[in-house]
Amino acid sequence: MKNIKTDVLVIGAGPAGTVAASIIKQAGYSVVIVEKLKFPRFVIGESLLPRCMEALQEAGFLDAVKARGFQEKFGAKFVKDGMICDYFFADQFTKGWDWTWQVPRAEFDQILANCCEEMGIPVNYETEVTGISFSGSDSVTSVKDADGNYSTIEARYIVDGSGYGRVIPKLFNLDRPSSLPSRKALFAHLRDDKRLLAHEPNRITIVTHQPGVWIWVIPFSSGITSVGYVGDPSFFEEFPGSDADVFDALIKKEPYLSERFSGAEKIFEPRVLQSWSSTTEKFYGEGFVLTGNVTEFLDPVFSSGVTLASVSSQLAAHLVVRKLQGGEVDWDKEYMDIMMQGVNTFRTYVNCWYDGTLDKIFFAREPQLDIKKMICSVLAGYVWDLENPFVKDHFHQVKKLARILDMKQMMEEKGKS
Repeated sequence: MKNIKTDVLVIGAGPAGTVAASIIKQAGYSVVIVEKLKFPRFVIGESLLPRCMEALQEAGFLDAVKARGFQEKFGAKFVKDGMICDYFFADQFTKGWDWTWQVPRAEFDQILANCCEEMGIPVNYETEVTGISFSGSDSVTSVKDADGNYSTIEARYIVDGSGYGRVIPKLFNLDRPSSLPSRKALFAHLRDDKRLLAHEPNRITIVTHQPGVWIWVIPFSSGITSVGYVGDPSFFEEFPGSDADVFDALIKKEPYLSERFSGAEKIFEPRVLQSWSSTTEKFYGEGFVLTGNVTEFLDPVFSSGVTLASVSSQLAAHLVVRKLQGGEVDWDKEYMDIMMQGVNTFRTYVNCWYDGTLDKIFFAREPQLDIKKMICSVLAGYVWDLENPFVKDHFHQVKKLARILDMKQMMEEKGKS
């Protein structure tokens, strides 16, 4: 790659980078994407949420994704000790998309990157950012390709959608520890020959294995299913042997999965992801904006990753375009505050999942349908709908509902005695 000039440099070719790149390109500006890895590449975050469809639509990606025939997703099922709690996105409180997809991310991300190339956006794979210098809002970025050749990219603005790479936060010491505890995931893709036993290919299933430990089951249209265990690292230490040994033992130990997956062919050997939660001091600076997992990644339990990535990039792209047009942007009010509304809403639900609060709500004997619709909107990714009390006042509403259910249960037990 030669030394080049562009209006916007986008770091990362995942959903965060490609959504931003497409929207900025459609506004008439030149864009270049650099991506450290070679695509296709594996990454988790395989179950999307309906809210991200709005970003994919504006970016012009929907037709290409539809053509691939990914597994459609219409809701989420939670399972605990034989009890089942269903959420169907068509029943949600917020008006919006009521379905999405479950996707092998290697294929999905490649489609989005290909769409950008078809729009005339160069995507430079195996190109690593080695340094960035700013002069006002303009920047010069040094990059190195797979052959060790160095180049520079002069840009009027940088969008960092580098995900776990966290390029700008690492270069400028912006990383900060997350408030969430460290957790570990052990996962694999399995050939799901007994899928019909579950009758549910068109939604994610989340199984409570024991307090603080849960399992994702994400069927793909290919007949392969993603299965992963998530919990405190100490939980996995109870099982001897290799990662494959531990994974097999866990499958056999969980009644909901043992019949369906015991002895199932593994498409790849089980892998580990650990200590993923992270955050940063600020989401923007003079000449750059951070999007996606570069801002804050919470936890995989409610599939928030791609939604936060795509929505943050959708919003950031419009603000960058305004800056390029000479307009003013209040990045705190118009970007950071909005994104933190979504992040903090998801954070409440993540914390309440692990502390058992949501168990009381999900598996209540007589759930209130209007409240269930409001919570369904959160699970669909509509965490910016302030008309929804379980978004606007998320922490207090969730905790209040759990207390009411506790009191109701105590009164029922007292009545029986």
